[in-house]
Amino acid sequence: MKYNFLLLLLLLFCCNYCFAQQYGIGHQTISLMDTSRNRTIQTELYYPADSSGENVPFATSTTEKFPVLVFGHGFVMTWDAYRNIWEAAVPHGYILAFPLTETGISPQHLELGKDLAFLVDAIKMEGSNTGSFFYDRVDSSSCVMGHSMGGGASFLALQFNPGITAIANLAAAETSPSAIAAAASISIPSLLFAGENDCVTPPATNQILMFDSLPSACKTLVTIRGGSHCQMADNNFLCSIGENSCTPAPTISRIDQHATIDRFLIPWLNFQLKGNCADGARFDSLAVSDPAVLFSGNCQLCTSTTTEEIDAKNFYSIGPNPVHDFLQIRFSETVTEPVLVKISDMLGKNRYSELYTGARTIDLTFSNLENGVYFISLETKNYTQLFKALKY
Repeated sequence: MKYNFLLLLLLLFCCNYCFAQQYGIGHQTISLMDTSRNRTIQTELYYPADSSGENVPFATSTTEKFPVLVFGHGFVMTWDAYRNIWEAAVPHGYILAFPLTETGISPQHLELGKDLAFLVDAIKMEGSNTGSFFYDRVDSSSCVMGHSMGGGASFLALQFNPGITAIANLAAAETSPSAIAAAASISIPSLLFAGENDCVTPPATNQILMFDSLPSACKTLVTIRGGSHCQMADNNFLCSIGENSCTPAPTISRIDQHATIDRFLIPWLNFQLKGNCADGARFDSLAVSDPAVLFSGNCQLCTSTTTEEIDAKNFYSIGPNPVHDFLQIRFSETVTEPVLVKISDMLGKNRYSELYTGARTIDLTFSNLENGVYFISLETKNYTQLFKALKY
């Protein structure tokens, strides 16, 4: 069993992207006018495409509409410091916009918040414009995001756009006006990342106070062990100057910190903005098993649900786990609906999927899979159950 535990730790730390990438990354620079403020907002925009490139068409392999993410930058930082964010999110089917405003040494936090709020609706409107590049490709769901100053501004944004679906930010900083005070009026799903070794915006005086202030019925604070402020983003000279002047220093690498962000951010977005229950359950599982984080939250994203009172122990039995060759699933006689059985790996890649009708016993073959951790989902019309299996 010691070997199995060490293997799980290795997989968790080495997984850079926890879900299979589906799309290339298209890029455009656009300008949008907020007529209410007579303000032009130049924006760097990334979107799903068949192949990566400048001004390439939206992905034609699907007619899917994509949720909108709008991301605010840190103090004296620019959008290009967040390659790790667009490379993580866009391939999974998200439109990601970065406003190029308030980049100087005297930024107006409230104006940045207004810019974030405006861009969400502006991009949605482009999706309804028959003459727009975005026509019919923009979903109604959205998330306002940001890092440091931009993370604080994401709280400020919500008072100007009540239609935003969710909020997620990285090492959010207190702002003027107060992001902590603004959090007290936010009830939408909220995900906050903090760095345990953040000496620029320490969790105790920033993210923890924001988290405690939130009245949201579904809020989560993920504190990355040994993580720092600037390692939330790609390497940035100006951010590093400030971070190098204070302690404690990070005790993990930037690559490891990005991997931890991706492990939690992508499934959370997939559940909150796309309603993907399996990804919600995957997030819940990581919350209690991932040794790279300290976790605080008041909700589960996706639990086993049913329209009837079904005891999971009577729904199925499985074994052996860990598994070497075959994993046997036995269903009780109370299961009369077809059962969809899926196996996916730690990268989110589907390795097996089959619908079983009338089966009482299923032998899943693991002998052709590599050693590692796999997620098994059992889905009927009224029931979903997700569990992990270790192949050795």
